[in-house]
Amino acid sequence: EAEMCGNASRCVALHLFRRKMVNKKQISLDTLAGIIRTDITDEARGLVRVDMGVPHLTKGEIPMTGNPAETAVNFPLTTAGQTFYATAVSMGNPHLVIFVPDISRVPLAAWGPQLETHPLFPCKTNVEFVQVLDDKTVRMRVWERGAGITLACGTGSCATAVACILNHKTEKNITVKLDGGDLFIEWPDKKNIFMTGLAQAVFTGDYWGD
Repeated sequence: EAEMCGNASRCVALHLFRRKMVNKKQISLDTLAGIIRTDITDEARGLVRVDMGVPHLTKGEIPMTGNPAETAVNFPLTTAGQTFYATAVSMGNPHLVIFVPDISRVPLAAWGPQLETHPLFPCKTNVEFVQVLDDKTVRMRVWERGAGITLACGTGSCATAVACILNHKTEKNITVKLDGGDLFIEWPDKKNIFMTGLAQAVFTGDYWGD
């Protein structure tokens, strides 16, 4: 069970509003990572802005092995026969962000599981490979902890933006281009980070569980 899911937060908020389970566009969601506040900014388009909270940067918060008070920014990590320079961020769940010159050349299915299960991360980690396109735009692909390759990751996009800023690669507001679409991430004052993106209804059905 994951602590929270950024993309799911947008979907849940829009679903609750459209099904008239709530009557306002600002909705708070209680997750294992804490309260997530959502704001449906354009209901017709399905555009939702989410306050993703404050990123955590110390090894104790991520969590990682080592000195719990230290941060892990642009540190060397060796696995899968490679040495990567990575930045670790927690968005309520652990993320490992690695910058690459050409994301199309990343063997994600090979490197992802090796990094996910690296002994530095006692709870395992999500892994993001990032190519900086310009100071306002990056391209990201993700290997999600326990799930593998996915089309997008909201918390991973936020962790990516944090890593970009900590490593002086982009401005504070960036577009993260993912296989599943674009997300707009804002970290204006290095406190709360905000994610804006679309949510779309794909299908409806009935679940007959135990």
